[in-house]
Amino acid sequence: MPYLHSIDPIALQFPEFSVLGTTFHPAVHWYGVMYLLGFGIAWWLGRRRIRAGRLPGIDEAAFGDLLFYGMLGVILGGRLGYILFYDFPTYLHDPVQALRIWEGGMSFHGGLIGVVVAAWLWARRHRLHLFDVIDFVAPLVPPGLGLGRLGNFINGELWGKYTDGPWGVVFPHAESQLSGLGAAQLQAMQAGGALDRYARHPSPLYQAVLEGLVLFVAVWWFSSKPRPRYAVAGLFALLYGVFRFLVEFVRLPDPQLGYLAFGWLTMGQVLSLPLVAAGLYWLWLSRRSPVAAP
Repeated sequence: MPYLHSIDPIALQFPEFSVLGTTFHPAVHWYGVMYLLGFGIAWWLGRRRIRAGRLPGIDEAAFGDLLFYGMLGVILGGRLGYILFYDFPTYLHDPVQALRIWEGGMSFHGGLIGVVVAAWLWARRHRLHLFDVIDFVAPLVPPGLGLGRLGNFINGELWGKYTDGPWGVVFPHAESQLSGLGAAQLQAMQAGGALDRYARHPSPLYQAVLEGLVLFVAVWWFSSKPRPRYAVAGLFALLYGVFRFLVEFVRLPDPQLGYLAFGWLTMGQVLSLPLVAAGLYWLWLSRRSPVAAP
């Protein structure tokens, strides 16, 4: 029997209040909590690497500045990337919607560009090679990616194609026939097996495992010993690009874009191909690059 998705995306709801005739409903969303946890884990892991001398000449205070730069890069780059890559007409019509990040709509590829820009600015300030900084940061990223995908699952978004596997999940908001039904009615239908045909691949969970857990274990293990410049960044980019490209085969494309070509190519795959190419190129460059020994 498939799992019926009924998770409340709001972790904590505060009493509503009105200001100048406008009513506000303040709340803490699980999606935002996942981002905070991701940054917290990056801070903890980064301090461990700083203490181990993995970024020579940099202390914990300077790393704190780098993390702040990175947080801005993730949020601004991720949001702008989603707007530009996935849904520019909608945000052009309603620019205020760009501020509603708790509703989802963050692009990894945009966030990656934001982090690279932030790392470049920070590296210039400290007179470091950009890729020494990126190699240092790369192992800190996967936990945040995995938690972000858990946030997507809690929000009941980014669902996949239909499946008859026992791991399938029914996302009521994905089906026009189910979106207006109450919780009790949905549970009764599930008990009777009427929802089995609506089961979908829980693609956010696939990504949480691959882009979060597997990517973290691989990159953290690889970076546990001094590696040549470009190597850690290359492995991260290559694995992420491959994982994302594969999961896109069972994940539905964004409805406003659909498939871009061949009846299967998605925007996520198009944006991941340059990462695969860059990862291979950086690994090739690392063969003759210096090793930043602690």
